[in-house]
Amino acid sequence: MRKLFGTDGVRGVANTYPMTSEIAMQIGRAIAFIVKNSAKGNTIVIGKDTRLSGYMIENALSAGICSMGVNVQVVGPLPTPGIAFITTSMRAEAGVVISASHNPFQDNGIKIFSHNGFKLPDEVEADIEDLIFSQKMAALRPVADEVGKASRIEDAQGRYIVYLKNTFPKQYTLDDFHIVLDCAHGATYKVAPHVFTELGAKVTTLGVSPNGKNINHECGALHPELMAEKVKQLGADIGLALDGDGDRLIVCDEQGKIVDGDHIMAICAKDLLSRRKLKKKTLVATVMSNMGLEKAMHDMGGQMVRSNVGDRYVVETMRAKGYNFGGEQSGHLVFLDHNTTGDGILAGLQLLAIMIKKKQPLSELAKIMSTYPQVLENVRMASKITPTQIPGFPEALTAAEQKLGKRGRILVRPSGTEPVIRVMTEGEDHQEIETIALELCDVIRRADR
Repeated sequence: MRKLFGTDGVRGVANTYPMTSEIAMQIGRAIAFIVKNSAKGNTIVIGKDTRLSGYMIENALSAGICSMGVNVQVVGPLPTPGIAFITTSMRAEAGVVISASHNPFQDNGIKIFSHNGFKLPDEVEADIEDLIFSQKMAALRPVADEVGKASRIEDAQGRYIVYLKNTFPKQYTLDDFHIVLDCAHGATYKVAPHVFTELGAKVTTLGVSPNGKNINHECGALHPELMAEKVKQLGADIGLALDGDGDRLIVCDEQGKIVDGDHIMAICAKDLLSRRKLKKKTLVATVMSNMGLEKAMHDMGGQMVRSNVGDRYVVETMRAKGYNFGGEQSGHLVFLDHNTTGDGILAGLQLLAIMIKKKQPLSELAKIMSTYPQVLENVRMASKITPTQIPGFPEALTAAEQKLGKRGRILVRPSGTEPVIRVMTEGEDHQEIETIALELCDVIRRADR
């Protein structure tokens, strides 16, 4: 059982276990210990989003890293994919992101990238936990000139802006586009507007006034309706909504209709296929992606494989099998030819380039796939438990799967961050899959009484 790390790093309410200064310092010490014993260099990059608690966690991490004789380079607010880029660009040994992604401001988290810009695999996260709870580092305290130091990279945002612009085709500009851009009062609030305006677009910004408490609040990728309404109001060409740490993108077309990650993946995969740039003609999505995406890939002469939920597992599947494009329905889109993790700004640029090349509005491009009805229910439990441990549930699930047959699918999984079991059903008939989902949830609730 994991003690600290979940699906995407360590996460929780800031200043309560495990997101305390004390644990953050220990995580910093453990990362530094691993770096000193396995790497040639001696530097770790730290970035964050705009949460109030980011200052507290940043200082604790820096103290822990320096206390082990490793240096810190701080970049301040920068999107999660920006930290991955800076880590590799600066040849650092690791990068740390202080963010709880799309969660509300009172939460915070710690995500770690290795020297190559990829998130740490489960086994390395387990090593960090072992170092912390086994007290193996207790006696290791460098002194005098062996203590590490902290410095700031002043031009990190500028470097990332230039990098993003270079992913956009040189022959195109955004001169004819009016974009509504919602930065969720998060880590992209400075970077994203510069990228799109410098490429020529007229940009109407939302969510660019962070105060430490308003990140993700009724805005951004989690609440794209604000962006969609503004697009309709202004007659803009497209809306782009990012989440708090900038690794997700949800868009809307010129009519204000929301277009999720599955549709964006279908559009981008078709373009890559047409240019023979989609390796092995394969898209990597998660078990949460709609059956309609799978059908669309088959119809266009490609295929889709599924990974576990979480963009890190999408990336691990891509790297293991030699694929180069994948993502999640929630808006994590990973273009491995450009970056090592989900990048909302980069994904927006790739989508806009396709619109220019095809000379079509997003509403037309989004017709590439039809969405099967999908029902998602969450059941909160008294404590964390796996579905197989619930009396009678495996039998109920088997019966439901037999009833649905090939007309749909059922996915049941525990949340990686909270005591919640998620039940997802999908199929041709909305009423049928909704009934199945509710019946399975009832079995779970009865067992939890």
